[in-house]
This record gives sequence, structure tokens and C-alpha cells, in this order.
Amino acid sequence: MPMQPYLFFTNTCREAMTRYQEILGGELSVMTVADMPEGEEPPPGEPNPDLVIHAALSLDDGSLLMASDDPTGDATGVVGMAISLDFDREDRTREVFDALAEDGEVGMPLEATFWAPLFGMCTDRFGVQWMIAVEGEPPAS
Repeated sequence: MPMQPYLFFTNTCREAMTRYQEILGGELSVMTVADMPEGEEPPPGEPNPDLVIHAALSLDDGSLLMASDDPTGDATGVVGMAISLDFDREDRTREVFDALAEDGEVGMPLEATFWAPLFGMCTDRFGVQWMIAVEGEPPAS
């Protein structure tokens, strides 16, 4: 049974998911209130045809990252959670980490740890926390 993270944003879902597609690749689909079938009830809150009611980023490895804008405008979400990504190449690990950390905050720079050859943590400019690592044996002590 695969786990599929679902993120909530406050009017930045399209921007965030587009950025994640630029960084990670894959295919992005976005549905807004304006895309809803006629006669369907829009989400609660202020009417906004650009509000993203569902976005899905399908990655080449079969992973799926989903998201939407919180119609209440209060996408405070879960505290103490991060999305973890593991890569098989150090250069790709650094590239993704740097891109996600851009205009965000680095909690732990990419460095060798006792559990991974390279590991780092950051919070992106949209407030999503990430843990990025390269797969493989940790360096010898």
C-alpha cells in the first residue's frame, strides 16, 4: 500500500506544485474551482475560481504528491512532519536540496552523517519541510 502525501496551501498551491514539478520532474495536473463540473457545489469560503481544489504530481518512479489550497485560508497543517526524498546520485541530491531550500530555510545543511553519505533538512518557501538524502553506505568512521 503506497503512502501519498497530501499538502494544503493558502492560495499558493499552483505555484508550489509547479515549482516541485520544475525540481522533481513528472506530470502535474491541477483542478481549480473554475474546472468543476457545472452544478457541483464549490468548497466553503470566499468564492475564488482560481482556488486549487486538487493537484497531483506524478513522478517517474510512481510516487504521487498531491495538494490543494485550503478553502478556509488557514492551511496551518501538521507541525512536526517532513517529506523525505532519497536519491541515488550525490549531484542530484545537492541539486534538489538547493532548489527546495532556495528562498526557504536550511535546518541542517547537506553533510555526511552516520546513517547516510549525505543528508540535509530544509523548509521551502511554501513552508513545507523536506529531508533529502543520498542512498548508500554511510562514510566509515
